[in-house]
Formats: sequence, C-alpha cells, structure tokens
Amino acid sequence: MSIQILQYEFLGPIKLQEWGPPMEKVVYLIMTREKDSFNIIYAGECEKTTENNFFTNNPSFKCWIESHSNASLYLAILPMFESENYARNKVLNQVIARYHPKCNERKPEPKPEYKIRSKHDSETSSIIPCPCCGSEMKVEKELENTTIIRCTECGISDTRLNS
Repeated sequence: MSIQILQYEFLGPIKLQEWGPPMEKVVYLIMTREKDSFNIIYAGECEKTTENNFFTNNPSFKCWIESHSNASLYLAILPMFESENYARNKVLNQVIARYHPKCNERKPEPKPEYKIRSKHDSETSSIIPCPCCGSEMKVEKELENTTIIRCTECGISDTRLNS
C-alpha cells in the first residue's frame, strides 16, 4: 500500500504500533485516520535507527498521543536510500510548508546574513560564496568573456563576466 503526498510516493500508512526497526534514510509522516482520509500531524526525517523506541522517544510524541490515542496513529515512509541529509530536509520542508502538521515545532527561519561588499572586495576575494547554500564556489571553466563557477556543496552554477 502507498499514499501520495505532494509528488512523492510514501509507503504505508501502517499502524505505528506495527512498525519495527531498522529504518534508514527516510522521510516519515505520523498520521491520524478519520474515516477514509489520513491527516498528517508530524513529519520528520531519519538518517538511521535500529531502536524499537525511536518514535516514543521523539520530543513530539506527547503531542501525537494527546491529539489521538496511540491506536489511531499511522506511519508512512519515503525511502531515500542514496540521499544526503539536505535532500531529505528539502522533502521534509515541502511537506511541512504544504500540510502544516500541528505537532511539528515551528522554528523561525534563520535570517540570511547580508554583507555589502565593494567591488574592490569582491575582486580581491578568492572565495566566492554560493548564493544558495553559502558554501565555496570554484571556477569550473574560464571562457573569453565569462567565467563559469560551481558550488562545491549543492552543485549550483553561475556565470560571471570577466572585466
């Protein structure tokens, strides 16, 4: 059985009581069932666990059981076996933004730090920060009038005019 959330195909839902480890590199949803529909009350991601009490040790577990009895909690997972942490967090943030699960703590988004640099500073600086993730961007290819740079972390590329 599977359930489609956004454009992703999650496995389940199964009763949370029926889950057993292990679980590795997944985005998971805690859901409640009302008649023929499921409501997402919590979304999370997991690198790896072999613990039977993985869910009951979750800081939001109290919210889950206060909302509904333990018997009516369901689990759906999206396996992302070859994924990095940022890829799972991207899916997780999309689910939270769309469904607003009531048991997810709303952490304020960190405000980006803006630094205004003069043109002289940017020309002499050898490290170019990625506008997406802040990691270092490296020169990939120098052309006649432009230079192509690529982020070492997220892979985004940019083109700079040579002056």
